[in-house]
Amino acid sequence: MSDITITVNNGALLPALGLGVLQSEGGEATSAVSTALRSGYRLIDTAAAYFKEREVGQGIRDSGVDRADVFLTTKLWMTDYGFDAALRAFDTSIAKLGVDYLDLYLLHWPWPTNFAETVASYRAAERLLTEGRVRAIGVANFKAEHLRALVSETDIVPAVNQIELHPNFQQPDQVALHRELGIVTQAWSPIGGVYGWAGENGATPPLRNETITAIAQARGKTPAQVILRWHLQEGRSAIPKSVKPERIAENIDVFDFDLTADELTAIDKLDTGARGAIDPDIATPELIDLTIDAA
Repeated sequence: MSDITITVNNGALLPALGLGVLQSEGGEATSAVSTALRSGYRLIDTAAAYFKEREVGQGIRDSGVDRADVFLTTKLWMTDYGFDAALRAFDTSIAKLGVDYLDLYLLHWPWPTNFAETVASYRAAERLLTEGRVRAIGVANFKAEHLRALVSETDIVPAVNQIELHPNFQQPDQVALHRELGIVTQAWSPIGGVYGWAGENGATPPLRNETITAIAQARGKTPAQVILRWHLQEGRSAIPKSVKPERIAENIDVFDFDLTADELTAIDKLDTGARGAIDPDIATPELIDLTIDAA
């Protein structure tokens, strides 16, 4: 079981390693969540825009793990930005999940061309936190300028910023800003799965990188395990996605070894500076065209 946690800026305990369900299909998400929780995971990450909240909630119930022992995250989609709309969307999400509260509620993207509504949505999240309906609030995919603008106009510093981060795209300046502001960095696509659906940008996916595969062979571990261990030792939370029971078990089996300083440095040097997904500066509901269904 993963018992390594990160204390966020309001004192909540965030499990360092969790399961993401992005790109999971249908009932796969339900079985993946129940399998993960039975395997020792305690952090489950979803989003309204993944269209898997019902399945995630069912997976939690199927697992037999007490809801109080699960750290559950979901995210607000851009079409529901705005103060009142965000509050309604939160109610929709918890109804789909079948829960009374969330452990972490995130704004899924900045909306740079409509930042006033982005701020209004975060103020709604602040209200939910004050009311005790969420244990922590944060954002996802916010670049430095988005974060600085948000914290200048709101009262509560985000507990978490969930960003694309893997050996090929490490965002060191962004991570440094998180440290400065007291924000936990949480890596989505932590082993580089983004390359499977957003294009490789001419880069070798991390799982096939010679440096990582050599470390894995020397350690008797898989490349994915080496990458996840790298995240953990650098103080980040990570949410790898898988629907395969053997991969789910493999991804949490990373607490019995440590990478050396030289190995960490070797992985740090793999940064290409190139994203796999879209640049948050251009994020709009029109670019990522989704309609969130009702509860």
